[in-house]
Amino acid sequence: MNTILIAKYGEIFLKGQNRPFFEKTLLHNIRMALKGMDGIDIRKEVGRFYITSDVQTEDTIIDAIKNIFGITSISVACKIPSETDTIEQKLIEVAGNFINDLGNDRITFKLEIKRTNKLFPMSSPDAAKYFGKVLLDAYPDVLTVDVHNPQLTINVEIRDETFIIERNIKCLGGMPVSSSGKGLVLLSGGIDSPVAAYFAAKRGVDIEAIHFHSYPYTSDRAKEKVIDLLKALKPYCGRTRMFVVSLTEIQREIHAKCPEEYMTILTRRFMMKIADRVAKENNCKAIFTGESIGQVASQTLDGLAVTNNAVSLPVLRPLICMDKQEIVDIAVKIGTHDISILPFEDCCTVFQPKHPATKPQLDKVLAAESLLDCDALIENAMKTVEIYTN
Repeated sequence: MNTILIAKYGEIFLKGQNRPFFEKTLLHNIRMALKGMDGIDIRKEVGRFYITSDVQTEDTIIDAIKNIFGITSISVACKIPSETDTIEQKLIEVAGNFINDLGNDRITFKLEIKRTNKLFPMSSPDAAKYFGKVLLDAYPDVLTVDVHNPQLTINVEIRDETFIIERNIKCLGGMPVSSSGKGLVLLSGGIDSPVAAYFAAKRGVDIEAIHFHSYPYTSDRAKEKVIDLLKALKPYCGRTRMFVVSLTEIQREIHAKCPEEYMTILTRRFMMKIADRVAKENNCKAIFTGESIGQVASQTLDGLAVTNNAVSLPVLRPLICMDKQEIVDIAVKIGTHDISILPFEDCCTVFQPKHPATKPQLDKVLAAESLLDCDALIENAMKTVEIYTN
């Protein structure tokens, strides 16, 4: 690789005295993504990381780090001394490559220059005018200036060294995973919860996951589907553990002893109670779910209030005000959608009532719950825990 990659970050730059912590976390995540690749060199400057290699291709490195939260863009650049003659020669060469690639007889262009090196003899606007004229003189029959809607934009950064950007890849932004502590995501086999995990990770949360099954009412393939979802989330969330818990006994007991209309909400409360316990035992500071207001019976405001009552940790819902199509579009984008729609049932479909309560009252739900030996049911469920890692 004869060029240099510039991985830039955005929001981290706004941090105060704790900015080094976020930079260090992002650097760690980049190194982990490039682990196993030979010949990688990474150098940090404020607002960016410079990545070079004598072994790896630029596309190999870009593919490995482009989904790392915290990186806003990756620029492929050539690095040259900040000398006027050298910049002129390299700009003519780079512009010629762009012209050949575009293959047009006439091309409109714009030159964007950012000068942070105050020792360089021209300001940013003056440098843009000067080097723009150099390109017009070099390619008079091809190039014309259009600063509003150009076919070609060439970006130049004049720092201690000068970087001419050959292409720019927009990345995901956000905060580096693990910079905001740990959270436990309720991961079902549906479309919503993987997207919730994605958004939690985007805000720097180190994700753990918990999945509930109802074997033999749900198949082993349903569990495998969720493991596949966990693997699909790895480029965004990193290495993740998932706790898999059986709800079969709990659901049988609810079905046998409680009013039918409370089947869904009581099941949800048990899921939250078990998630609360697993989260605390594993140093997670919050529970994340894929719930969205009104999407199903248990996700009304009344239903959410009743399920919140079952736990002491904060329950965070990244999708709470999103409609289904928005969630689907993101699931497609991050590569979880096609796995989520595979026709394998989850525990929420077991013993589903014909008319679930959509406005459950807490006192009536607690009265129904009192018909069960909750502590014993939760202890038995905890004995079924299996742990998977992507």
